Amino acid sequence: MDTRVLKRKLGLKERYAAMTRGLGWETTYQPMDQVYPYDKYEGIKIHDWDQWQDPFRLTMDAYWKYQGEKERKLYAVIDAFAQNNGFLGISDARYVNALKLFIQGVSPLEYYAHRGFAHAGRAFRGEGARVACQMQSIDELRHYQTETHAISTYNKYFNGMHHANHWFDRVWYLSVPKSFFEDACTAGPFEFLTSVSFSFEYVLTNLLFVPFMSGAAHNGDMSTVTFGFSAQSDESRHMTLGIECIKFMLEQDEGNVPIVQRWIDKWFWRGYRLLTLVAMMQDYMLPKRGLSWKEAWEMYAESNGGALFKDLSRYGIREPKGWVDACEGKHHISHQAWNTFYNYAAAAAFHTWVPSDEELDWLSQKYPDSFDRYYRPLFEYYREQQQAGNRFYNKNLPMLCTTCQVPMLFTEPGDPTRICYRESTYEGETYHFCSDHCKGIFDHEPEKYVQSWLPVHQIYQGHCFKPGVDPTAPGFDPLAAVLDYYELQFGRDNLDFEGSEDQRNFARWRAGAA
Repeated sequence: MDTRVLKRKLGLKERYAAMTRGLGWETTYQPMDQVYPYDKYEGIKIHDWDQWQDPFRLTMDAYWKYQGEKERKLYAVIDAFAQNNGFLGISDARYVNALKLFIQGVSPLEYYAHRGFAHAGRAFRGEGARVACQMQSIDELRHYQTETHAISTYNKYFNGMHHANHWFDRVWYLSVPKSFFEDACTAGPFEFLTSVSFSFEYVLTNLLFVPFMSGAAHNGDMSTVTFGFSAQSDESRHMTLGIECIKFMLEQDEGNVPIVQRWIDKWFWRGYRLLTLVAMMQDYMLPKRGLSWKEAWEMYAESNGGALFKDLSRYGIREPKGWVDACEGKHHISHQAWNTFYNYAAAAAFHTWVPSDEELDWLSQKYPDSFDRYYRPLFEYYREQQQAGNRFYNKNLPMLCTTCQVPMLFTEPGDPTRICYRESTYEGETYHFCSDHCKGIFDHEPEKYVQSWLPVHQIYQGHCFKPGVDPTAPGFDPLAAVLDYYELQFGRDNLDFEGSEDQRNFARWRAGAA
């Protein structure tokens, strides 16, 4: 009888190779260039796909094991939070407006990222990159689901969260995150990875998840904290994919360097403009605050990002073109954004308010070089007018930047008293921009950005009314018609927080529980 030969157990590196590169093959029925048509047309040259390395050596069976354990822990916390009426333990009902903005503007991006990585995973002929993209695609779908489930507790009790997907496709301020990801998803696979995995995930994502989840903890929202930390643990792999993608492209061919640099310039700025909503949320929408936006920017962007670009300089990569302007903007963008939303609260699916004296003092302390000089007098004036019965709602429609689709609210670099305004002409039409960098992005590929779905333009063209609405009818109210098209409950989902249904209900529920 022959002795049984024991098979040697594969090491981690060998097993990873077998479960990634070992699953690939050269096609015979069709040439590889036709099977993978998208990984060359951007001009990126890849000479050896086997040089792609995943430091985590993660295979799909291990992935399901790790993620399944995280899911069990996460849903145990979410269920306990719901069963014990955890929403009554938050600091103040104003905090829920931050969750409204999150579910409206951030969670749908997770689903967009899921679709984008699924497409990128199909587009790369390198097996290692394909597997990494496919696992991240599943991550992003999981994030969308867990964020929706965690915030669903609040949806039972508060307005402004019941129609997030419908609003994402229609509401004016949500065109900012929507346009970012539609721009990324309609790019080639390498540019998509640069836009999301590198510029957003690696350089900017900590500015979203870490400070906001810390703020959720300060405000007693352990459900949000738990899904945030569960998602952030995936971000370590996503950030690794981002930096690996950049270094892989730069090491493969020196001709890739100027292409990658242009993408970094573009997507850093687009991500920075998107984070204006996060800056406002961080400084104004958390009743109990930890880090200011300025402090978070200095910690996670200037310190970490500065070191990153010094490291990449050996490949010939410099800081993004908009880096200096972004670092100056840390003093201003949250205040300018909150001022804009306070003006346009009648058309937003969350409440706004004037900060209290204590909150104004906190902002003065955190922004000693800008707040008292430029912004505190403005908010104190708003409060005086509101107390006199003159709460102001701006019913005019603002000009939007064609590239980032943010209203023209940002000021000139070095002069926060003047609105920054740029324009370009293309095929006889004039297009408007909020900065030199948005204008530069447009000028490089105008054929793409002339297709921007700008909400203000669409409203004026009559595309944001329900069928059968007659704008020429006597007494026609365009704002009411647009809000009806949005399916936004006027007076419940929007307007001022003081005296709102959310404020009254929360006070009554908490008093009853006590």
